[in-house]
Amino acid sequence: MTEEPAGEGELTAPVRLAVDGGAGISADDAVTLLSAGELSIEGRVMDASNATFYCGVTFDSASAACVYKPVAGERPLWDFPTGTLAEREVAAYEVSAASGWAIVPPTVYREGPAGPGMVQLWVEIDESIDIARFMRRRDMERLREIAVFDAVINNADRKGGHLLPTDDGHVYGIDHGVTFSVEDKLRTVLWQWAGARLTGHALDALGRLRTELDGALGERLAALLTRHEVRSTRSRVDRLLSTGRHPQPGGDWPAVPWPPI
Repeated sequence: MTEEPAGEGELTAPVRLAVDGGAGISADDAVTLLSAGELSIEGRVMDASNATFYCGVTFDSASAACVYKPVAGERPLWDFPTGTLAEREVAAYEVSAASGWAIVPPTVYREGPAGPGMVQLWVEIDESIDIARFMRRRDMERLREIAVFDAVINNADRKGGHLLPTDDGHVYGIDHGVTFSVEDKLRTVLWQWAGARLTGHALDALGRLRTELDGALGERLAALLTRHEVRSTRSRVDRLLSTGRHPQPGGDWPAVPWPPI
């Protein structure tokens, strides 16, 4: 993550996800570890808007670093129901996994030391990358995939600091608590492709999502979101498939979050 955790505890090197056959822990194994492992708080991410803890998680012989955001530490918002941000983060992971994009690190909803909340695998980033410049790139397909993903989940807060480029070339996205609103709230720093035609790869992923939304994915989201929010997600995917284009900024909502980083 981009923020430095405060605390005395030291963890061994975080487990990395296997990306394109690389060494590390698989997404399924990470979900098992996060769900069943023993969670211990090692520090707190001080720059986060809501209570966010840097933790270690251990299950059998496996261990990893992770982020824990308890529902009790969520700051009330005027436009999202209180106590729902953790479930929205998990819903974003479910969409990410079903699309095949693997944008969101493995994320689960579980009981923790401060009550129920979301737990997400910690990702080490490439510190040499200038995020302010990186987020404006137009030549990186990965950022374009994230832009489409944000349109699907109606992300109201895609800041540059929520993009996590790793030293193996992968880019993750985090902080998806303000998502899945039934109102159009898309705010992002990734408007480079506004109005452009979607790539064939994006259309294929959206087609898979639409099928999954009428099946297993829809069932998983129904346990995390309201029925209206799930229907609205289907509608957003339908709209993207129908227009075949990236969305453009609307006039009723600020197009870019503040601060952008």
